[in-house]
Amino acid sequence: MDSRGSDEQRRRIPRGERPRGDFRSPPSSRDRGKAGEPGEFARDSQGRPIVDRFGRPVRNRPRPGGVPGSTPRPSATGSGGGSGGTPPRRRPPRRREAAQPTRFEAPQAEPQRPRQYIPTHQPPHQQPPQPSQQPLHQQQATPPRRRPPRKRRGLRLPRSGCLTPFIGILVVILVLVGATTLWADSKLTRVEATPENQVSNTAGTNWLLVGSDSRAGLSEEETLELGTGGDIGVGRTDTIMLLHIPTTGSARLVSLPRDSYVEIPGYGMNKINAAFTFGGPQLLAETVELSTGLRVDHYAEIGMGGLARIVDSIGGIEMCVDEAIQDPLANLDIQAGCQEFDGAAALGYVRTRATALGDLDRVERQREFFAALLDKVTSAGTIANPFRLIPLVSDTASTFTVGDNDHVWHLARVALAMRSGVGTETVPFAGFADYDVGNVVLWDPAGAEALWSSMR
Repeated sequence: MDSRGSDEQRRRIPRGERPRGDFRSPPSSRDRGKAGEPGEFARDSQGRPIVDRFGRPVRNRPRPGGVPGSTPRPSATGSGGGSGGTPPRRRPPRRREAAQPTRFEAPQAEPQRPRQYIPTHQPPHQQPPQPSQQPLHQQQATPPRRRPPRKRRGLRLPRSGCLTPFIGILVVILVLVGATTLWADSKLTRVEATPENQVSNTAGTNWLLVGSDSRAGLSEEETLELGTGGDIGVGRTDTIMLLHIPTTGSARLVSLPRDSYVEIPGYGMNKINAAFTFGGPQLLAETVELSTGLRVDHYAEIGMGGLARIVDSIGGIEMCVDEAIQDPLANLDIQAGCQEFDGAAALGYVRTRATALGDLDRVERQREFFAALLDKVTSAGTIANPFRLIPLVSDTASTFTVGDNDHVWHLARVALAMRSGVGTETVPFAGFADYDVGNVVLWDPAGAEALWSSMR
């Protein structure tokens, strides 16, 4: 057997029995094949085997009609076998494998495996490796993530911020003001003051303000201190004023002398304060409407004791007197000049007639006093001082008598109208006369009509 036969036999050793060597060693005759022919594994120009990404050697592309990487060769003795020679051992048929890509082609994707390839180093610009895809029946179902139930949030004040304390204080003040307003409104005394036959509606808002001679609620000590005398009921009124609040402009306060000679519905001509004696607030309001042609929208009445308490609750008021007045009947003894009046002095000042013009001077003093009183009541020193404001609200509510449809916020509207400025005047009069009802004041027909026309 020649050397060629020996090489052929060595080359035909089954693959499973052939020892694996280093592919970087010099290629054997099986790897190289004949001169100029490729071997079973692909190699580069330096003779080194080409491996794929998994480190396995790449096989050459199979040729038609032969085993990959080899060509059929005749035996040394011919096609029928030479005499004296051993027929070549036929190599068992190999399982046909899929063609492996060459180094010039991208390797084909292998079947999906459950394992996952994770590189040891991943550049920051690359996307993270995708997890291995498994069949749906092998994947573990992930339960859906449930959101926590949302809590209902109500109206809340800001948790932080420089305005939070002020907002809380403002809310407390509004609540206290609302509660105090309702409480004061419930303490007002209400009477029927709307005339049965009212005149047509006129411009602006008209208030009928009345100061009665009532001594109701006064003790014996207070009666002596105030000089009011015994209780004579509510049959007379010393103060009658008409407050006109226009839609635009300043308010006007007009005094109606209590001895004004006017017509009282159902009773004929008489003093205007007799209407209060005959029919109370309702008949008095009807008499004023008939005499002036103005519609009375609201009614407010205060007694002697209530007026004195209001002055004391605000700490007194300052009045400037032109002349000294001494009147034992009104328990009044004052000097000329500006001075502070307490409740007793203020009440005597608005009641006295111990001056030259008697009742006409008194109505002038009543308007001055009323304007000064409202100015003190609406001042910041009174509103911002709870020790004055609370007694003021309590005394005012408990001593005021209003109409059925009047409330404490209507009285506040009067105070604001007077606070912004008010013009005071007395109805024009022509003189005095003595009739069967006594000494009366006669209005000037032309002057009075001009006054009422300017307010309608």
